[in-house]
Amino acid sequence: MNGEDQALGFIYLLGVLVLVVSALMVRRIPIGKGLKMFAGWVLIFLAVFVAFTLKDDFAALGRRVLQESRGEGEVVQAGRELRIRKAADGHFWVNGKLNGDSVRFLIDSGATTTSISSETARTAGIEPSSSFPVLIQTANGVVAASRARAERLKVGTIERRDFPVQVSEAFGPMNVLGMNFLSSLSGWGVEGEWLVLKP
Repeated sequence: MNGEDQALGFIYLLGVLVLVVSALMVRRIPIGKGLKMFAGWVLIFLAVFVAFTLKDDFAALGRRVLQESRGEGEVVQAGRELRIRKAADGHFWVNGKLNGDSVRFLIDSGATTTSISSETARTAGIEPSSSFPVLIQTANGVVAASRARAERLKVGTIERRDFPVQVSEAFGPMNVLGMNFLSSLSGWGVEGEWLVLKP
């Protein structure tokens, strides 16, 4: 929500509050009782204003709780196969380990190489190469990234060692598990609401 919407919402609630105060004054309610009623209405309107202002945050929190309750991002072991449920946004997300550090990945078959944010690289102790950066075509345009290698990448029971990744500040908080991981498997595919990974 932008600042203009917040300002309009505040003005609206302020106007309603003024109407309530006017109504209380017209009824000639005793001052003590009137102050209690006024304080109650102020608290109600403050709660409504906060809820109105933070509705996008509450909605995001609700989606996250729903995803976690449905087990989205969690790997389900089915024999030797790993199964990952599709998230509410239509994508497949997985919680993996990068050098032992917990990382949430978007699984993207359109990404050639697994790509991680600079913050994820720092947390996982991955040093970007000092060689010339590579240019990557993303949904937001072309960005520069550094090559690097992760000592260990683990998704469920599937583990890869000395695994090539790309690192860039431009990725923001996004971490993407790309085709270089998927092509290292014996097979993978989508079955209804599930992404199936075969070691």
